[in-house]
Amino acid sequence: EEQRRRLQNRPEQPREPRVLRIAVIGAPNAGKSTLCNRLLGRKVFPVSRKVHTTRCQARGVITHQDTQLIILDTPGLTSPLKAKRHNLEEAMLTDPWDSIKHADLVLVLVDVSDHWTRNSLSKEVLKCLSQFPHIPSVLVLNKVDILKKKFLLLEIATDLTEGIVNGKKLEVKSALKEDSSSSAKAPLHNTRASPPASKIPGSPFGQEKNQEGSGLDKSSGVGGAGTGEAQGPKHHGPEDLKDVKGWPHFQEIFMLAALHGEEVDTLKRYLLMQAKPGPWEFHSDVLTSQSPQEICDNIIREKVLEYLPLEVPYGVTQVTEVWEEGECGELLIVQSLLVPRESHKRMLIGRGGKVISRIAREAGQDLMNAFLCDVRLKLKVEVKG
Repeated sequence: EEQRRRLQNRPEQPREPRVLRIAVIGAPNAGKSTLCNRLLGRKVFPVSRKVHTTRCQARGVITHQDTQLIILDTPGLTSPLKAKRHNLEEAMLTDPWDSIKHADLVLVLVDVSDHWTRNSLSKEVLKCLSQFPHIPSVLVLNKVDILKKKFLLLEIATDLTEGIVNGKKLEVKSALKEDSSSSAKAPLHNTRASPPASKIPGSPFGQEKNQEGSGLDKSSGVGGAGTGEAQGPKHHGPEDLKDVKGWPHFQEIFMLAALHGEEVDTLKRYLLMQAKPGPWEFHSDVLTSQSPQEICDNIIREKVLEYLPLEVPYGVTQVTEVWEEGECGELLIVQSLLVPRESHKRMLIGRGGKVISRIAREAGQDLMNAFLCDVRLKLKVEVKG
């Protein structure tokens, strides 16, 4: 009831309100929900190492002084074929597009620890960006703490931006002397450069000099003859994207580790600065548009995804049987987890009930942190009738 009242409350309007709607997109498991939780300062979106933890669009709200940021956490962009394989709802395919349609800024998140995918944007991400080229976009390289060879960030950034950021060509110079016997990686084209270091506070850009063979020329001499000023974004058809790896219309690049909160404040400050004059959409007490029941379902599903193997968790159906508030403000929740077959039930319960006990314990703790009250969570496992 309290959350419903908050959502129904007319938003206060400061004298000069500012607002920014941000769509966070990326491949499944890039860390979108982890980043959103860090920006919000509380865990309200589900997080798991398994793909497709986020099943539908959810909004988080950050209110800071006269500015409101509305963060649209979206399902990972996926193809209809993969959606069918994971038995995903229609919303998984349509929600990311709906988010971008209503966004003022698009954050494209890339997991740099995944060496299979980090040097090119997925076709689904490129399709999204090319459908809405008029909406400003920012590239966020996530999980940089896992990347041991930091000089690779230069190469990744160049590939993902096609060597152009904010309309200016990147320019990278080698910090090693050219030596035919050197085993160091060949330098990137010297016509490409990173954005000026001052543009990206706290990012590894501008700090890589003399490390692992690559450094950045900090000069930002752009414009004039021979600098190749980039043209504005234009709409691309699917056939244009066939051989495309990056997007040359990003306005900025940020490098961070969302899990540990490294450099997330830098990104948050940037987002607050990008807000435009406009009325607030939510009361300042609102942290998320989700109902408590949705948060509860998401957190329990996160744990089920975490502790069940392969495709098994995707077949679990959740049914809340009891949702009661006790005399002292504690919350009692009883939820049934319905599985399609007996073998799945045995897996979910675990030997001696260890798996289901762990899920209930960890989910209960997360719910206490989300709701800021005591939570008694009981889970039952049944085979679908």
